[in-house]
Amino acid sequence: MKRFILSLFTSALAIGQAAYAQPKTPKVCYEIFVRSFADSNGDGLGDLNGITAKLDYLKNLGVDALWLTPISKSPSYHKYDVVDYKSIDPEYGTLEDYKRLIQEAHKRGILVFKDFVINHSSSEHPWFVSAKSAKTSPYRNYYNWLPPKTIDSLGIATREAAGGSWELTPWHFANKGDDEKYYGLFTGMMPDLNYDNPQLRKEIYEIGKWWLRDIGVDGFRLDAAKHIYPDWEAPKSHAFWQEFYKEMASVKPEVYLIGEVWTTPDKVAPYFKGLPANFNIDAHLKLHDILKTGNEHGFVKKLISDYKTYAAANPNFIDAPILSNHDGTRIGTVIGGDINKMKAAANLLLTLPGEPYLYYGEEIGMLGEKPDEFLREPFLWTAQATDKSRPTWEKPRFSTDQTVRPLSVQQADPNSLYNHYKKLIAFRKSQPALVQVTPVNLEESGIDQDGILSFIRPHQQGNLVVIQNLTGEMKTIPFSSTTKSYKKVLFRTNSANVVNGALQLGAYGMAVLAK
Repeated sequence: MKRFILSLFTSALAIGQAAYAQPKTPKVCYEIFVRSFADSNGDGLGDLNGITAKLDYLKNLGVDALWLTPISKSPSYHKYDVVDYKSIDPEYGTLEDYKRLIQEAHKRGILVFKDFVINHSSSEHPWFVSAKSAKTSPYRNYYNWLPPKTIDSLGIATREAAGGSWELTPWHFANKGDDEKYYGLFTGMMPDLNYDNPQLRKEIYEIGKWWLRDIGVDGFRLDAAKHIYPDWEAPKSHAFWQEFYKEMASVKPEVYLIGEVWTTPDKVAPYFKGLPANFNIDAHLKLHDILKTGNEHGFVKKLISDYKTYAAANPNFIDAPILSNHDGTRIGTVIGGDINKMKAAANLLLTLPGEPYLYYGEEIGMLGEKPDEFLREPFLWTAQATDKSRPTWEKPRFSTDQTVRPLSVQQADPNSLYNHYKKLIAFRKSQPALVQVTPVNLEESGIDQDGILSFIRPHQQGNLVVIQNLTGEMKTIPFSSTTKSYKKVLFRTNSANVVNGALQLGAYGMAVLAK
C-alpha cells in the first residue's frame, strides 16, 4: 500500500536550509502564453521565434524577465500536460529556437523562466503508458494507485473545488481490467506524480538541471507547487521544494524559483523555505475587490501582517504581485473595461513591494474571462488587416480591434494605457524605495480616508509616500502626522498638487511624494 495515503501525517524530510546564493531579482516580469503572443511563420500559432522577434519591444517596455507558459511536447493547446520533459513542442519551434531566444534575451538583460510542470505528467507520457499497462511496470510507482475500497475507506474519493482545481473526483480508472485507480487532481489526463518514489525524484531533478545547465534557462515557474503532495501531507510538499531548490542550486547557485501556491498567506508561508518567490494570489484577489469597489478594505495593514508571516519562514522572501494570469479573469474585464481604473491597477501593481508580473497584453488593456481559452486570446500588435504577427488559432471573444486598441495605435498616443505602463515602469526603476525587493519595505501612511489607498515605501536613500485615488472624483487628502513632511511630488497621474497641507488628487490619480 502506498505511503502516499497511509502515512497521512508523515513528518517532512529534515532538509536544512543551506546558504544558497540569492536569486537574481528582476524588477519587472512578464508572463507570455506562448500560443497567443507572436506568430513568426504564418501558421496561426504564437511560437518561440515570434517571441524572439519581439524582445526589443519587451525591453523597451521595461521588462526584465519572461515567464513562458509550457513549451514541451504535449497533446493539449495549453501544454500543461507534458509528454516529453526534454523537448520543445514542434508547434512552437525547436530546441535551437529556444536556445536562441534565451541567448538573445540575455543580450538584452532579460532573464527567461521555464514553466516546469512536475506535479503531474500527461496521461500520454511514456511513463504513464507503461504504468497503466501492468502492475509490474517499472513506472507503476511513478504514479499513485489505490483500490476503490481503500479510497472510500480513507474518505478521499471526492474533494471540494479549491486551490486552483475544480476536479471533484480525483481518482480515475486507467483500464477496464485494472482493479486500482490512479490519482489525477486536475483531470484524468493529468495523473499526479508520486514523489515518495526516489527514482522519480532523481529523474525530475536531472531534467531540471539539464534545462538550467545545458539549455541556459535562469529558473522555473513551478506549476501547482501546492499539490506535490495532497493537502493533508503539506509538510512533505514543503520539504520537497527545499530539496528541489538544493538540487537546482547545485548547478546554478543563483537559480530563480517561483511557486504557484493557491491558498491563504499562512499556508503559503512554509513554501518560502524552498521557493524563494511565490505569487501573491491573496493580494491579487483583494486588489480586484479594491478596484471594483473603491474601498481599500484595510489592504495595507493586512499585507504588512502577511509579510511578517512570510518573513518568519524566510526573511529574504520574494513577493510576486499580479493583476491577472492565464487562469483568471483579466483585470480589464474585472473593472469593466474602464481605462482609468486599468491605469489605477497599474499604479498599485508597480508601486507595491515585490517583483510584479504583467500578464501579456495587460499593458494594452486586453480583456478576457473563462472559459480558459478566452483568458488567452491573441495579442493585438497592429490593426487586424495588417497584423502579420497576430496569432489566429482562435477567434477572440473579448480582445478585438473593436474593444481594445492595438499596440501600434497606443504607442502613438502619449495618454494610452501602454504609455502609462511604460512611464510607470521607468519611474519605478529610478526609485530605490520602489525597486527594493528584499527585505520587503512597506509601512502604513496614517492617511485614513474613504476611496484612498496609501502607503509608505521606506528606504535609506529616502522614503516615498504613494497615494492612490480609487474614485472617479477629485479628492482633497489631508496629510497625516506621519506624511506631513512629504511635499515634493515626484510622479503623478492625472492632477496632483500639494495645497495648504493637503494633497488635491484627480479622479483615479496617483501621486508619489518625497520629503
